[in-house]
Amino acid sequence: MRTVLKYSIALAFVGISHPALAAQCGRSAAGFDNWKQEFAQEARGQGIGQAGISALMGTHYNAPTISADRGQKSFRLSLDQFLAKRGGSAIVSRGRALKRSYGGLFAQIEQRYGVPPGPLLAIWGMETGFGAVHGNQHALSAVATLAYDCRRSDFFTDQLYAALTLVDRGALSPSARGSMHGEIGQTQFLPKNILNYGGGGNLDNSAAALNATANFLHAHGWRAGGGYQPGESNFSAIQAWNAASVYQQAIAQIGRQIDGGGAYQ
Repeated sequence: MRTVLKYSIALAFVGISHPALAAQCGRSAAGFDNWKQEFAQEARGQGIGQAGISALMGTHYNAPTISADRGQKSFRLSLDQFLAKRGGSAIVSRGRALKRSYGGLFAQIEQRYGVPPGPLLAIWGMETGFGAVHGNQHALSAVATLAYDCRRSDFFTDQLYAALTLVDRGALSPSARGSMHGEIGQTQFLPKNILNYGGGGNLDNSAAALNATANFLHAHGWRAGGGYQPGESNFSAIQAWNAASVYQQAIAQIGRQIDGGGAYQ
């Protein structure tokens, strides 16, 4: 999921609870190493094991993440500008081909979750170009930096606990690469969403990622047979995926073109 768009989702992660953190957030790199030491103490007290603690101590302050978090200008574009920037017509074309070649998988997903191929392919295409671009940031450093940063420390503290839990379970490599905010996998899940909707598994696998994405949408109100354009019943699930209005509209429009088979608009 790409970055800030998923941040309106604040579902509680079962199995992790933590008190108000004493580790002091910051607004520059200067206090990051001290913060890691404090956070590590708290994480041990919350049951994070040595693998997770070691992974935390191996993180660095990721300045590109902070820069990206402060300047997401593409979400201020009009829908037409956004679709042109993201290559909407190419996503539709490739999505239609994948809908045919992955027909069995999409049929199983729709039967289980009620989500048709179009919006899943739209998400997959916009997030990673159907798996071509996963991001080149050190994922744990990105999440740890945002947990330390005062702007959204509470939200990303939960994400960091989830990431360290995944490391402890052997489901996430401490060296994993991802996008600017630490999203990983074919459809770019943050760590907490991997635990909640992806079964804590490896979402670099396309089938696992598409199932997890459909599971997310279903958990946020998607119902079989409902429309998913703005104003229709399933659009709210798309809104849960991404908080930016232009991104939501892009998913809906690209998905409709893939599902409906009409000319790209």
